[in-house]
Amino acid sequence: MKHSIKTAAVLGSGVMGSGIAAHLANLGIAVMILDIAPRELTEEEKQKGLTLEDSKVRNRIVATSKKALSKQKPSPITTKKSLDLITIGNMEDDMEKLANVDWIIEVVVENLEVKKKVFAAIDQYRTEGTIVSSNTSGISVEAMIAECSTDMRKHFLGTHFFNPPRYLKLLEVIPTADTDPEVLIFMKRFGEDVLGKGVVEAKDTPNFIANRVGTYGLLVTVQEMLKGGFSVGEVDSVTGTLIGRPKSATFRTLDVVGLDTFSHVAKNVYDLVEGSEKDLFTVPDFMNTMLEKGWLGAKSGQGFFIKKGRDIYELNPKTMEYEERKKLKTAATEMAKQAKGSRGKMKALLSARGDKASDLVWSVIKPVLLYSAELLGEIADDIVSIDQAMKWGFGWELGPFETWDAIGVRESIDRMQKEGADIPAWVLTMLESGKESFYQSAEGGIHYYDEGEYKEQQFNQKEIHIKRLKETNKVIKKNTGASLIDMGDGVALLEFHSRSNAIGMDIIQMVNHSIDEVEKNYEGLVIGNQGKNFCVGANLAMMLMEAQDDNFFELDMVIRQFQNMAMAIKYAEKPVVVAPFNMALGGGAEVSLPAAAIQASPETYIGLVEVGVGLIPGGGGTKELYLKAIRNLPKGVPFDLTKVANDVFEKVATAKVSTSAAEAVENGYLDTNDRISANPDHLLYDAKQRVLSLANEGYKKPQREKIPVVGDAGYAGMLMGAKMMEYGGYASEHDVKIADKLAYVLSGGRIKEGTEIDEQVMLDLEREAFLSLIGEPLTQQRMQHMLVKGKPLRN
Repeated sequence: MKHSIKTAAVLGSGVMGSGIAAHLANLGIAVMILDIAPRELTEEEKQKGLTLEDSKVRNRIVATSKKALSKQKPSPITTKKSLDLITIGNMEDDMEKLANVDWIIEVVVENLEVKKKVFAAIDQYRTEGTIVSSNTSGISVEAMIAECSTDMRKHFLGTHFFNPPRYLKLLEVIPTADTDPEVLIFMKRFGEDVLGKGVVEAKDTPNFIANRVGTYGLLVTVQEMLKGGFSVGEVDSVTGTLIGRPKSATFRTLDVVGLDTFSHVAKNVYDLVEGSEKDLFTVPDFMNTMLEKGWLGAKSGQGFFIKKGRDIYELNPKTMEYEERKKLKTAATEMAKQAKGSRGKMKALLSARGDKASDLVWSVIKPVLLYSAELLGEIADDIVSIDQAMKWGFGWELGPFETWDAIGVRESIDRMQKEGADIPAWVLTMLESGKESFYQSAEGGIHYYDEGEYKEQQFNQKEIHIKRLKETNKVIKKNTGASLIDMGDGVALLEFHSRSNAIGMDIIQMVNHSIDEVEKNYEGLVIGNQGKNFCVGANLAMMLMEAQDDNFFELDMVIRQFQNMAMAIKYAEKPVVVAPFNMALGGGAEVSLPAAAIQASPETYIGLVEVGVGLIPGGGGTKELYLKAIRNLPKGVPFDLTKVANDVFEKVATAKVSTSAAEAVENGYLDTNDRISANPDHLLYDAKQRVLSLANEGYKKPQREKIPVVGDAGYAGMLMGAKMMEYGGYASEHDVKIADKLAYVLSGGRIKEGTEIDEQVMLDLEREAFLSLIGEPLTQQRMQHMLVKGKPLRN
């Protein structure tokens, strides 16, 4: 393709505009943000003697937005270095610079006339062939560029990001009648491969796909709450994780989004649809009262919920007073909690007719299913696009049509018809033809219903689905903790699937077996999975139980086996590439660090966190992080070994976790040998390609390393640092004991500075320190607290 995007300009520096710019910068795209030039001086500017002609004043709005990026939570930037790729300007002085960028994104106020003026200006300055898009959340993309040049119309389309752009997966791409098909194809592929998004093509209709269905679903839920006399808290207790929706459920979601933003989106649809559909998007009176009072949610400190001290209270829509938060607990909710997976929970919950919670959820789900079916063809061409938009944009585990399949299409339609609902004709036609579901699995793929037949769902070749590999008999060997799977092209995949992917003896055994199998029959091995997190560490409960029973011989054996597993990964004859994502903590980091290479997801939170439970890494993590730091020092330049040791000591002693894969590079968990995948869905594919690349380059396992250590002097320095923390009230006596053990390991024991030791010596020191600490009552208290409360105990 002739298009390439290496530079971009974002017009509009509000929360959304600056967030999009930050996302581009995170991916290495140089981006310029422009906004209006101020018309008035601030008091501070007046005192400094500045005028409206000074560049600091003229760029103030954008400068303020850029500065805010480093303070927002959750952070829109993956590392502070991203800010270096963002330049600022204003829309009066810097429009000519648009001629030098590859992509121009409009993110100004949601007003058609304003947008038309902005696009007219862009048309004057852009270079022919430059792609231009709008991040509008619902205004007609056709209307906003109707008066622009032919070339601009050919290279224009809607690109609707969801907020916050770094974290939300959905990107709705909306072509116009004039959009060049090649531009559409390019932007869809660019959105997926470079921006890392789940891309859905939407039609130019009010609020496109996700906001159209999602806003309707939220308003239906509010109306059913009022009709049934439920409380805000009761509704949230059954419309969140219980039905495969985010924890924020309904009203906490509205508080996060902001009631003003939600009302604007609802009004946008209300203004643009006709007839009875207008009623569906009418905001209830009590929500308008909330708007008048400024009760917008998180941004204003109160909304549907308010926090007072440690307690959270819910709004009573009738009295407009805050009351104690309530939950809806019935036989159906308890039955649903026992069911497995979102499909099982949904079916269990809705099967209990007459149950208060079951009937509430049915009254919320039913209209959304029908509305989604009615909109097919209007907002999207196929059911897959609607389902994916809701999953990627609103965090639903199941889209509307997947939900319908989960509860049974025929049974649910029978119930709907008995209740007097009108069923879209195409759904009835599907059932009459003998087709009982919207989706079906066949020949290792997924097929969806479309115009009377099942069509195979197309995926990017870079998406590898472990479930489909298993369905096509690719499993080589498995046990309770892990499965070895043939990925094709001579590469094997080791998938963890224990609870929380915690490492126990079953996984250790499978790692060793996998390496043996790969060395005989494969080009290399990928260690990865598609669970919630890559790995949250070793099996803490098992270790605590053994320690409390004084089974230190067993613990010693387990730690030795873990260390041997890590060494087997490191010194395997064939390349082992580890693909971490989300949480890769403790043992998860210790599996990753010794690999031939790491292929990380952009949202990888990796760290050695054992100190949080009163331990230090026991599986070789300290050693590998230290060696990685030494290996990545500039070659041929003298270095300060004490500084290296102190740096690693600080990271492990403070349980420092990277906030992204980019920060993991800065923290030394990833290095120049490692890679970061732009799209998490492509992680396993990229890891597989990395294995093949290493194999094709004639991979040779590393030579066993000698480790230079800081010895006595370095040990004293690290321990002094911990003591100073204790004196300052930042560390307890037990914290210092843990730090003492860690310093002893890193220093190589009480030996001379500069001595080189074998890896096994440091492994033995790690293991001895680990076993010593796990026998401490205060450490066992920390472990127990983490297992029960899910957070560290300071004791």
